[in-house]
Amino acid sequence: MKSSSRSRLPRSHDGRRVVGDGLHIVFAGGGTGGHLYPALSVARELRRRVPEVRITFFGSDRRIDETVLGGEACEFVAQALPRLTRAPWRWPGMLAKLRTAQVSCRGWMTAHRPAVVVGSGGMSSLPAMLEGRRAGASTVLFNPDALPGRANRFLARRVNRVLVQWEQSRAHFPVAARVDVTGCPVRAEFLSEERPDPQKFGLKADRLTLLVTGASLGARSVNRAVTACLDRIERRGDRWQALHLTGETEYAEVRRAYAGRGVQATVLSFTHEMASALRLADLVVARAGASTLAELTIVGRASILMPYPHHRDQHQRRNAGVLAEDGAAELVDDRVDPRWNAERLGAALEALMDDDARRTTMAGRAARLGRRDAAARVADVVLEIAGGCASSNRNRAECVMV
Repeated sequence: MKSSSRSRLPRSHDGRRVVGDGLHIVFAGGGTGGHLYPALSVARELRRRVPEVRITFFGSDRRIDETVLGGEACEFVAQALPRLTRAPWRWPGMLAKLRTAQVSCRGWMTAHRPAVVVGSGGMSSLPAMLEGRRAGASTVLFNPDALPGRANRFLARRVNRVLVQWEQSRAHFPVAARVDVTGCPVRAEFLSEERPDPQKFGLKADRLTLLVTGASLGARSVNRAVTACLDRIERRGDRWQALHLTGETEYAEVRRAYAGRGVQATVLSFTHEMASALRLADLVVARAGASTLAELTIVGRASILMPYPHHRDQHQRRNAGVLAEDGAAELVDDRVDPRWNAERLGAALEALMDDDARRTTMAGRAARLGRRDAAARVADVVLEIAGGCASSNRNRAECVMV
C-alpha cells in the first residue's frame, strides 16, 4: 500500500472536480473483514471501470486491515479508534479518542478533497464520513446488516445515499433518507462456479466437506462447540471431512482437539482463499456477519449459523433470521456455555450431515437470496454521485465534469 501523501486533486479551469482523470474515492471503515471486504470489492470494480481512479482507505490500526489491504494498489490511513462501550465511566476517554481521530481526518480531507467518501459502517467510518462531508465530498453509507447500528443510524441523516443488503433494513432508517437495496458486494472470486480441487486444502475428493469459520478474526465459542461435537463428526468420517478456520488465537487449541481423531481435517488460522473454501463446502458452520451471509448466498451453501451473542442489538441474530426465515439456514443460538452449544449444534449437524436432499434445498434457497451484481450496483451509485455516468454494460465510465 502507498502512504497518503499525494497533493490535492486536479481541478478544471473553473475549479470543479474532474471525474475520470483525477477521480478520488475514499472508503471509510475497518477493523473486521466484514467492514473491509465489501469496500474492497467496490474499489476493485471502480478501478476496473476507471483505471486511473485514486483510492484511499481510512481504516483501523488493527492487524486485519493490513492483512486484507496489504496487497492492494491503494493508499491506507490507519486510525487509532475507540470501541463503543456501555460503561459510562469510559465514555469521556472514548469521546476524546474519537475527537482526536476526527481532527486528524479534518486536516487530511481539507488537503486532499476527495470526490466521494463511502462508509462501510461502524465506529471506524465516523471520522472520515463526517470530515469528508465537511470538506465538500459527497457521502455514501453502506449498511450490510439487517439492523443498522448506532453509528449508521447517526450517519444516515447526514449522507447523500444509504445502501443496504436486505430489503428488511429499509424500515430502520429515517423516512427522509434515500435508501437503495443493492445487496452486499463480494470479491469477484466468489462469483466463480468452479469447484476447487480439495487437495488445495489437503482434503480428499471423495468426501463431503464441513467448513467451520468464525470469520476473519475467529470465534472461540464456535470453535469450542464444533470440537465438542467431534464424536458425532467422527462417526460420519467415511463420508465427511472438515476444513476448520480458527482465527489466530484459537489455532493451537483447535488443532490439538482434532489430533488423533478419525476425521480427515485441515485446520488453518486464516486463509486468503475463502472463496475456494466456501465453494468446496457442502455444509458451513459460521457466525452470521453480514459479509459471511452475502458470501453464503452468492455461492449458495446450506449453513448452520451461530450469531455473535454479546452485541446489545443482536445484529448477527437479525442477519441470521433473514436466511433462517427463508429456509436457507439453521439458526443455533450461541449461549457461550460449551455444553449447551455442543448439544444444540450437534443435533443440527447430525440432521444436516445425514440429509443430502435437505442440504440441497437449503443451498438453493440461499442462492436465490444472493445479489451477484452488488459491487456493480454500489459502484454505479458512487460514480453517479461523483458525477460519473456509468455505461449500461458496466464496462467503463464516461469522464464528465461536476
